Amino acid sequence: MRVLITGANGQLGRELVTTFEARSYAVIATDRTTLDLADPESIRGAIRSGRPDVVVAAGAFTAVDDAETNRDTAMRINGDATKWIVEAADDARSRVVYISTDYVFDGTLNRPYVEGDRTNPQSVYGKTKLAGEQHLRATDTIVRTSWIFGRHGNNIIKTLLRLAGTTPALTFVNDQRGKPTSAADLAQCIRDLTVDSVPGTFHITNTGETTWFDFARDVFRAAGHDPERISPVATADQVPQRQAPRPANSVLENAALAGLGHHPLPDHRDSMERVVKELLR
Repeated sequence: MRVLITGANGQLGRELVTTFEARSYAVIATDRTTLDLADPESIRGAIRSGRPDVVVAAGAFTAVDDAETNRDTAMRINGDATKWIVEAADDARSRVVYISTDYVFDGTLNRPYVEGDRTNPQSVYGKTKLAGEQHLRATDTIVRTSWIFGRHGNNIIKTLLRLAGTTPALTFVNDQRGKPTSAADLAQCIRDLTVDSVPGTFHITNTGETTWFDFARDVFRAAGHDPERISPVATADQVPQRQAPRPANSVLENAALAGLGHHPLPDHRDSMERVVKELLR
């Protein structure tokens, strides 16, 4: 199997490359220099020359707040580029696995979101990612995930470890709930769905829901810092206010994955502790 990965230098992309190569699949790892998501000809050329069996579309415009003021760019990279990927994949007879987000929901439900729930994105980022979803074919796979952390790229764990040495007191919101997800765990699950050619929409997250406040304190605790240095704050009282609205409830139920008999991903706390230990080495 030949697997072309977009966004291969991102925190999830790098884990995808590692996990596919570990099973000896032929990986075509692309970044902006080899596949520019803003350029349809670059996309077509990379897929035509790579002749992949599967395209894992992990590249995206992920700067949630910046998307609010860069709407056209976000839509081109998240929405239009997905259309171009699907068209090129159709010509190459390739499948597409598209990485999406909890932001396609409005976060108002009082229970976890399942795959069939109505989408209603409130942010530009969420709207552009949903636009990408809508270009997928019935034979393709959509993977929605949330609160990704890992060894690579920029993420909350790295931010917390950096701030631990410079900022005596921190505040994190305690009224946004979700499931933190390890990039490494997510990549392995995506690999399994890809290899088995499973179509449809899947929510994939680690087990265990939490708030940003509680997760931040867990990270401090795992790193040997005093969690009492972190205080809770309501989203409405956060300073400065974020440009993009955040879903209050980002908890994704992995219902479709369970329906396949797939074992749940590990508890996010266990995976977080492993990442903290690796980053502190």
